[in-house]
Amino acid sequence: MGYTVLNREDLHSDGTSYEFEGYLHGGTNVTFILVDLPPGGGPRLHKHPYAEVFIILEGRATYTAGPDTLEAAAGQVVIVEPDTPHKFVNTGEGRLKQVDIHLNDRFVTEWLE
Repeated sequence: MGYTVLNREDLHSDGTSYEFEGYLHGGTNVTFILVDLPPGGGPRLHKHPYAEVFIILEGRATYTAGPDTLEAAAGQVVIVEPDTPHKFVNTGEGRLKQVDIHLNDRFVTEWLE
């Protein structure tokens, strides 16, 4: 078969996100997280040895990338370069829905806090 179809429920979930690791699905060279966070939610400071792309579908958040802090909202894309410490928090009044694309076939994360 030349394709795979997955349901969101087929992915690993912690209750607010769903994780896809490419190496588990035919050697796909990308990893991503489907994020659905309440206000105030977000990961603590961390970094990856590859770039990460955040596609904001709904809501708004404050992102920290290196020494910089920026606000971004639905319709925007934030790109964090490899080895840059980063985090984000949902600073909107509703849910934050975004897709976090990791340019690697598996998650490699160094937690800094």
